[in-house]
Amino acid sequence: MIQVQSIDGLLLREMVLAGAALLEKNREAVDALNVFPVPDGDTGTNMSLTMQSATREVNSKEFTRADEAAEALSKGALRGARGNSGVITSQLYRGFAKALKGVEKITPVEFAAALQKGAETAYKAVMKPKEGTILTVARTIAEDAVRQAALAPDDYDALFNVILQSGEAILKRTPEMLPVLKQAGVVDAGGKGLLYIYTGYAAVLRGESVDAVVAEEEAKEQAAEFVDDHEAIEDLKFGYHTAFSLTRIKPEVQDSDIDHFRRRLNRIGDMVQVESIEGGYQVHVHTNDPGRVLQYGTELGEIDHIDVQNIALERRIREEAEQAAHAAEPPKPYGMVSVSLGEGFSNILKDLQVDAIVEGGQTMNPSIEDLQKAIDSVNAEHIFVFPNNGNIVLAAQQAAELSEKNVTVIPTKNVAMGIAAAVAFQPDLSAEENTERMDEAAQRVRTGTITYAVRDSDFEDMHINEGDIIGLHNGKVEFKANNVHDVAIELMKAIVTEDDGLITIYYGADTAEADAEALGEEFGELYPDCDVEVHAGGQPLYYYLIAVE
Repeated sequence: MIQVQSIDGLLLREMVLAGAALLEKNREAVDALNVFPVPDGDTGTNMSLTMQSATREVNSKEFTRADEAAEALSKGALRGARGNSGVITSQLYRGFAKALKGVEKITPVEFAAALQKGAETAYKAVMKPKEGTILTVARTIAEDAVRQAALAPDDYDALFNVILQSGEAILKRTPEMLPVLKQAGVVDAGGKGLLYIYTGYAAVLRGESVDAVVAEEEAKEQAAEFVDDHEAIEDLKFGYHTAFSLTRIKPEVQDSDIDHFRRRLNRIGDMVQVESIEGGYQVHVHTNDPGRVLQYGTELGEIDHIDVQNIALERRIREEAEQAAHAAEPPKPYGMVSVSLGEGFSNILKDLQVDAIVEGGQTMNPSIEDLQKAIDSVNAEHIFVFPNNGNIVLAAQQAAELSEKNVTVIPTKNVAMGIAAAVAFQPDLSAEENTERMDEAAQRVRTGTITYAVRDSDFEDMHINEGDIIGLHNGKVEFKANNVHDVAIELMKAIVTEDDGLITIYYGADTAEADAEALGEEFGELYPDCDVEVHAGGQPLYYYLIAVE
């Protein structure tokens, strides 16, 4: 039973750590809820990576106030958001933080209102919100939570009982709202992921040990993966990187003294890491007073391997150099940024004068931060972005909003559409004319992709067995067979029309060049009025991406 009546920053952090850990523990189960039985279901992965970014940010300092912890969570989630599910999750935290401005400790009424603000913010971030998704789950939970909090303003136990019951109930109803979920026999993956997060919250408040251990292990894993990337720090509050080994620990020093040492470091800096090593501890902190850090260390033992760097000076030098370079080289009128998955696709895009390539796609969606860095790296007055995956469009739009540059996102859903858009670019036209040309060129492309089924599934009138070769026409499963060749032939019958003039075959990392060339020759014989081109795409998991226009 939950006894607490308010939640401060430290408790909120523990709740989110547990939610993130529980989601990560069940990540593969959430991935498996993909509507289509393709090998790149990634909702759980995207949400988990987004949550890990949020927890890294809230772990960077000891936030005692709830509003400060919520703001850190929002900032971290937005920076690391991946895929549609990750971006929506980041928006839930963004609204949650907005509702808590000025709140030191959260009451049940304020918590419920913050959930509702989060749902409202997430809905606004999606151009065409669909019911039966994570949005519906978040909104329904929030509405029920607000009603419950009004009935019992001081009762967190009753509130979280309602949150979890409401989540389970609405999740079960998602297949009724989205026919594709019902056909696939699954509930919404994003909604399921969100429920894992909220379940983690409740576990901490109830003092349940199992998930607390999971949260602790997750925190340890994050600490082990700590990377001190000075360039990635946006708001540099503390100018000196300070690190050293703490050895020959004094006999009277207890674990509580080490915990106190961590808290002292958090009060005078951030990016605090006190890691246990053989014979002592490895210490790292960013601070404006490295002398005091070293003094704190000598109170516990001996210090060695001292490394103090003026990262504020390093940043000033780098920024001045960048400003000088930009001053010497005025921005060009246009630039292009594209997401690509596969060396072959990347090379083609570079040949088309795309300025920055962001690695990622079906198996690993890039984060908003990845996209924003690519945008900011291009010295141009107007930048066009090709997401090249339907699950990356929303992240690209968020990155465009965060950038101070003029950015237009062309909503390309695969690399073939991105290539068509890049080909259509004309440097002598206006940004508006180029946007129209590139969007039209991308939309003219019709695609077929060939992969394998990762589970038994029924889709419309088709029964699919695990291991079947399946063909997707414009992203929808329409064909299956026991070999790649037969699926490719059936796909082309459905896609190619008498008005088409070009068929382009992009073969994947697991497809032999000779097989792709042979398929190209066969397509040339079947469709003599079309030019047929064969290129190495290098994409994983998908044997072919075939584009027709």
